Amino acid sequence: MQTYSLRDIESMLGVSRAVIAGLVASGFVTPSRGPRREYRFSFQDVVLLRTAHRLQAAHIPPRKIVRSLQRLKATLPEELPLTGLRITAVGNEIAVREGATQWQVDSGQLLMDFEVVPSHGTVSVLPREPQSEDTAADCFARAMTLEATDRAGAERAYRRAIAAAPRFVDPYLNLGVMLCEDGRCAEAIDLYRHAVAHAPEEALLHFNLAIALEDAKRMDEALAAYRACMRLDPKFADAHYNAARLHELLGHPKDAIRHYSEYRRLQKNP
Repeated sequence: MQTYSLRDIESMLGVSRAVIAGLVASGFVTPSRGPRREYRFSFQDVVLLRTAHRLQAAHIPPRKIVRSLQRLKATLPEELPLTGLRITAVGNEIAVREGATQWQVDSGQLLMDFEVVPSHGTVSVLPREPQSEDTAADCFARAMTLEATDRAGAERAYRRAIAAAPRFVDPYLNLGVMLCEDGRCAEAIDLYRHAVAHAPEEALLHFNLAIALEDAKRMDEALAAYRACMRLDPKFADAHYNAARLHELLGHPKDAIRHYSEYRRLQKNP
């Protein structure tokens, strides 16, 4: 299942790290933990964070938000619909709206693409102007659903997500892999270099750049990218393995042994 880092959430939603931490602490979402105990958010968490933030701004009581979103989260599937449903606050109640029809959250309807604004003590649904964070999340989700059936459509959606949120890492990663699979390694390399310029601290971007450079037979550049990855994340075992393999190929036995040894150590003690 696709997950998102705290940095991804900041980029996608335009919400500060302090606000996200507050919503997590309040129980609006319960992210999992990654291998280094960092927060990892599911797509459902993204939906719930955005909803909770809007409802909180509309002065819905926190206990009501927590209780309703906990019930709602249990009904959300792995793949969310991209259109049609919105969450609204009607007086002091939380309801699901589709067109002119709405339901209580307890109905179990699926939610996506929410927008609420306060109006004289209530919350009204208004025509929503496009926002970069919304567009990025929606385009990324749409691209993932299109990959198997419409590669050109998936590429367009990934590129729209990147244009809307240049620091949102996952569209770069998915699109780069897709380009390499289609034999377009040079384009993937350019894409990853563009991504690194926006998010140089993301080890996985350097790792994927290295793989694309390997596919293009640019071995010295690939090694440099693996080294950048390992500087950012010394416990990135696959980077050590790939670097060892490249050193072996290039006739650097001592470096190969060193990285193979580190890879084995990390496999035993991740």
